[in-house]
Amino acid sequence: MKKVFCLLLTLCMILSLAACGGNGGSGGGKKSDGPITVGIINNDPNESGYRTANDKAMRDTFTEANGYKATFYNNNDAAQQIATAQQMIQDEVDYLLLSPASTTGWDTVLQDAKTAGTQVILFDRMLEADESMYAAAVVSDMPAEGKTAVDWLASQGLSEYNIIHIQGHMGSDAQLGRTGALNEKVEAESTWNYVAQQTADWDEATARTIVQSVIDSGKPFNVIYAENNGMARGAVAALDGAGITHGKGGDVIVMGFDSDKWAFEAVLEGSWNYMGLCNPLQAPTVDGIIKDLQAGKAPAQKIIYTPEQGFDCDTLTQADVDTYGT
Repeated sequence: MKKVFCLLLTLCMILSLAACGGNGGSGGGKKSDGPITVGIINNDPNESGYRTANDKAMRDTFTEANGYKATFYNNNDAAQQIATAQQMIQDEVDYLLLSPASTTGWDTVLQDAKTAGTQVILFDRMLEADESMYAAAVVSDMPAEGKTAVDWLASQGLSEYNIIHIQGHMGSDAQLGRTGALNEKVEAESTWNYVAQQTADWDEATARTIVQSVIDSGKPFNVIYAENNGMARGAVAALDGAGITHGKGGDVIVMGFDSDKWAFEAVLEGSWNYMGLCNPLQAPTVDGIIKDLQAGKAPAQKIIYTPEQGFDCDTLTQADVDTYGT
């Protein structure tokens, strides 16, 4: 009888430890039978053509037919994103997929997710956190995008660089990476100068207003470095309105970022000089990571960078436009 009691006591202790242990933020498997539940927090699809393509890819991938029950939330406000993430964790989603509007402020969300056993996967944008707090990240290397663009601009060999720098949403991974490389160059080179450095918050009309203000001031400039294609298009509208030539052989170098097919075509025709590709199609890779985790396999890499490169008007081909434009 004593042996039976000891066996029962041991079994109870094992079950208790299993119940308390949870699966943290990095274990595998889902919590219940049925479809895999995912909460997907993204930025506003109206922000840019890139974002529209990114959002569509997520919605096309995380479907009932593919074994998911997905809840989507789109907002460029970090506080709203964080509040919604907390609610999704309380709703006990199996996976929380994040494209954070800001790189900071997510510590409580990540800790709560880990405690609840909700796995976090970052996509599109990074945030500031220890790698142990998320299962994987499928993102663009924003500092590399910025460096590639600035290196290309330096290769143009201008005697002086007078730059209108139009920034994206301040504090976002994309803005920090694309701004950082240019700031470093301007600080290091006496012939590189900012005529204006302002955020248009990814908005085309605001970018046009910024450039128009510089034109009205009479300050000379020969480079527009816009941190997404929509803002570059707004800048070009201001140039066209003032009769200022731009692109290949023009008075002003125009640079943008993202993957919009129409922007590729602007580079191909020589109206723009450069576009840094930012690949929006991370959803299939995220789906593969989740399927691996479901099977108990850890991701082969913690951070997976989507393949990207820069294109300019001298080397871009129609094949590139067809391959990479979205």
